[in-house]
Amino acid sequence: MKRVIGFAAVALALSCGSVQAQWSDGVIKIGVMNDMSGTYADLSGPGSVLAARMAVEDFGAEKKGMKVEILGADHQNKPDVGSNVVRTWIDVDKVDVIVDVPTSSVALAVNEIVREKNKVFLISGAAASNLTGDKCSPNTVHWTYDTWSLANGTGNAIVKTGGKNWFFLTADYAFGHALERDTAAVVEKNGGKVVGKVRHPFPGTDFSSFLLQAQASKAQIIGLANAGSDTINSIKQASEFGIVKGGQNLAALLAFITDVHALGLPTAQGLIMTEAWYWDLNDNNREFAKKFAPQNKGVHPTMVHAGVYSAVMHYLKALEALKSDADGKAVVEKMKSIPTEDKLFGKGEIRADGRHIHPMYLFEVKKPAESKGAWDYYKLRATIPANEAFRPLKDGGCPLVKS
Repeated sequence: MKRVIGFAAVALALSCGSVQAQWSDGVIKIGVMNDMSGTYADLSGPGSVLAARMAVEDFGAEKKGMKVEILGADHQNKPDVGSNVVRTWIDVDKVDVIVDVPTSSVALAVNEIVREKNKVFLISGAAASNLTGDKCSPNTVHWTYDTWSLANGTGNAIVKTGGKNWFFLTADYAFGHALERDTAAVVEKNGGKVVGKVRHPFPGTDFSSFLLQAQASKAQIIGLANAGSDTINSIKQASEFGIVKGGQNLAALLAFITDVHALGLPTAQGLIMTEAWYWDLNDNNREFAKKFAPQNKGVHPTMVHAGVYSAVMHYLKALEALKSDADGKAVVEKMKSIPTEDKLFGKGEIRADGRHIHPMYLFEVKKPAESKGAWDYYKLRATIPANEAFRPLKDGGCPLVKS
């Protein structure tokens, strides 16, 4: 627990003692857990704690007599570390809801603990579609994106524009496996072919041997089934090997604006990616980014940060309606019964399998000459409607879904 970061500064005072009795221990405790210092720190990390705090403030919890505390912790991308943090949070610190948790192997472990303890799990950073499939839970909501939506967006678009033969460079853990699986299914469904695959350690630093295998395969598309610094380093090293100049193309199956920022437009230009949210898509998003970035060392919000904000906002709405946080399953049921709506994701819903439904967006990274300023990196290629963006409810195999 030495890695637990003290973000419990958000404690909004109660205005009325009678309201206090509605909440377990008189306080609503939100635990934001993610990678605070490693591979996923920029796309999630301390920014997710900030996003949760902004949601509490914008919801007006203090004025509504709700005392809220936010805690943050670093799971180091290790399931055992994440599991220990969550058990301590729930058993000792009386945390009511776990939020964010990128790294699907950690999220899958936390998913079971939260169900066992009957608390609430709001996922923004993890991607494995199993979380609303065979591993779905009545205590969990998967908010922002998943591997099926990424495959459906990026994979589908690339195959339809001629990228038929694929080679996968995959992070060797639950997320990478799920993203490779879901994208391969889309490729093959649309008449494409997977000619090879290789799995790299997570996190990785040297991708040279894996990229040489991909290069030797002669595949039209090298699908990067990884994320964060793994994706950044894969693309940089592919550029050094002249892979794109040699006629092969890279498909970043999960990339974030922070990755593009790290790569720079000269290297990242032309990449196609699917995201759930972009800071410069509309006025509400721009206003959020304007408030967020100065408090996050100038780093603009990713879709993970936006998802944390949106999920926490809806969680608080459900608590306000239910007037209790004691029964996690009941809270999630209330969240599912209330249509979702906030300034970042607009209107949506949470399905029986725990999947939050909203549009997804297919973006292309701009050429340097097209960018008008800092963090102006994307141009919109397509909007994927909410009813098409995620796996059909009947196809997920979630035990909570009645046939």
